[in-house]
Amino acid sequence: MRNRKYPHKHLVSVSDYFEGEQLSEIRHEYIDGQVYAMGDASDRHGLIVTSMSLLFGQRAREKRCQLFIADMKVRLKISGQDIFYYPDLLLSREPTDREIYFRQAPCLIVEVLSESTERVDRREKMLAYQTLPSLQEYVLVSQDDRQVEVYRCRNEWKPDGINDGRFYLDCLDLSVSIDDVYLDVTMERVSR
Repeated sequence: MRNRKYPHKHLVSVSDYFEGEQLSEIRHEYIDGQVYAMGDASDRHGLIVTSMSLLFGQRAREKRCQLFIADMKVRLKISGQDIFYYPDLLLSREPTDREIYFRQAPCLIVEVLSESTERVDRREKMLAYQTLPSLQEYVLVSQDDRQVEVYRCRNEWKPDGINDGRFYLDCLDLSVSIDDVYLDVTMERVSR
């Protein structure tokens, strides 16, 4: 959840951005010199991210991948512009991709949608993430409905929408139950 309406007026260097992130109590995303504050997440958002990290965690370790929850940036370089986003979940399996504060070669990125982030997650971030040669899957998870969308590179980024049953993640070679993703979120809270 970010405030796209009120970016800082001056351009910030990447090094100043990293220094500021170390001192700040809130996270910021960075797009070519502009810094955008990220808002708080709802309880549903947190419960879904936690469920998914628990579902992916053991398999990620077995495959010697690194799984990060909302605190690891992904770095993109598009048309000479530096971009840093904080995905809700990021999975990296490339052993040479081990910068301290960011990853550049994730194979899986998950974003949990909210009213304030959905447009950015579906458009801006989706297009940006598709430029990553390492990315196999981009997953969008609704916090308001039982809906998971898996976008795969091998399917030319066309979505597979799942609202019942299971979905499969190539990057982890793992089948995941929709029921398990929403296990801690009561149906009254998920449906409007």
